[in-house]
This record gives sequence, C-alpha cells and structure tokens, in this order.
Amino acid sequence: MLDRVLFQISCVAVAAFLNPVSLHAQACGDLQTPCSVEGGSYHVIYPEASEPLGIVMHLHGGGSNGASALKSGLAGEAHSRGYVFVAPNGEHPEARWTKDWSVRADNMEFERDDAEFLDRVLADVRSNTDLAEVPVLLSGFSRGGSMVWNMACWQPDFADAYAPLAGAFWERLPTRCAQPVYLFHTHGWTDRVVPLEGRSFFDDTVVQGDVWASLKVLRETNGCGKRQPETSTFDGELWLRHWTDCDAGRIDLMLHKGGHSAPEGWGPRMMNWFEELELR
Repeated sequence: MLDRVLFQISCVAVAAFLNPVSLHAQACGDLQTPCSVEGGSYHVIYPEASEPLGIVMHLHGGGSNGASALKSGLAGEAHSRGYVFVAPNGEHPEARWTKDWSVRADNMEFERDDAEFLDRVLADVRSNTDLAEVPVLLSGFSRGGSMVWNMACWQPDFADAYAPLAGAFWERLPTRCAQPVYLFHTHGWTDRVVPLEGRSFFDDTVVQGDVWASLKVLRETNGCGKRQPETSTFDGELWLRHWTDCDAGRIDLMLHKGGHSAPEGWGPRMMNWFEELELR
C-alpha cells in the first residue's frame, strides 16, 4: 500500500512541475552533482544576477529527490526573476520511507532531524553567496509540504514566507505555533493521496492531519479573530480565501479541481505572492 502511494507521489512530484531551466557552471548542485553538508546534500541553481533578490528553497515529495525540482516551473520562475533556487534531498535510508522528510507525527521516527539539516543547507547557501539578509521562501510538495508546515510552526524564523502544496500537519497536531507567519497553502479538491481531511496508515497508528484543522491552528497563532477569511475570490477554476486582517502575518488558501498535483501557473503565482509581501 505505502510503496504504491510513494511511487505515485514520486511520479507526480516530477510531472507536476514543468519548464526546465538551464544550469550555470558551478562547483556543485547541478542534476548530477549535489552539494554536501553535514547529514545530507542539496541541489542549487544560481541566477545570472550579480546580486540575487533572495532564496527560494523547495522540498520534494516523498519518494522523489531534489534533482527533480530543478526541472520545475517554480525553479524556472525563481531563476528568471533573479533568485537562488535550492532543492535539498530528503534522505532517510533506515526509514520505511527512505526519500522523505522527518515530519512530526505520532509513531514515526527518523534518524535525521530535517529542521537542523535545512538550517545547515541554508547556512551553506548563504555562505557561498554572501546573502545574509535577503528574504527566503520555503515551499514544498506533499510530504515536503508537510515539512514546510512543520518549519512554519516550530521554526518560523527559518524563512520569511511559506508555500506548502498538498501537505499539512500530521497528527498529533500542535495546539499553537511559535509565532505568526506568512503562509500560502495550495491543495487539490480531488486529492486522494493527501485528502483535505487526511487519512491513516498502519492500522490508524500514523495519521495525516486535516488541512482545515491545520489552518485553524495557524489562524489562532496569527491572531485571526474571525473564523471566516476577510475575502474570498475566484480566478478561473481556482478558489481562494485570504485571511489578511490578522494581528500579524497572513494566511492564503488556494483550492483547485485537480488531485495530488500543482495547478497550472502555481510557480509564478507563489513568486508573485512572495514578492508582493515586500519583505526586503
């Protein structure tokens, strides 16, 4: 069951993003030669701009790898706008799910703390580029999206904004996060791999969290006094909800008619949202 699910996630993780980008000459980080840090490795694309505008880090889905993200629409969009694009590898060779992230969940253990690993990756990228002050966007797909929720909740200072796709908290959900954040969550209405309401594995001992419950935790953390969003909008076949009147931070939700995948134009939309936050 899980092997089949992971295979599906791996296939979608590669196919969900298009528009390949060209890689520039660099010591490491291309498709074949990842850069190494303590505990793992990552891929990276540097823009042609002498002073990059920021850093976009994307976490792949379960069963996939960072190299696949280099060929994504988000990578191409970030690169064309002058951002460093970073794609770490989720590697847990001793775990049941080997290409995965250490998402917090009851009855799951991992040999690597990926929050610490991602800290090392970001520090390495910053040291190689002298980009100590530029804004950072952390995005992720599926299990990578769940890891983005974890970082936003328990380590919110890691990035300036968060863009999870098709992944949220796993149970047991936190009651409150460390501090308010900017977060844009995207999910497919017909997603059967990570349903909006979640699902369970291993005789109900490991449970995907409910996206609606995850959003409730973040609304309370951000101080969004009203349950309903300030505005709800449509963009073609996309349904959006915006909590912009909170005490701090911001929450956006986008639902699309598809399944476990990204809607068309997801990469440019996330970059537009990130830049409109005016974090520089």
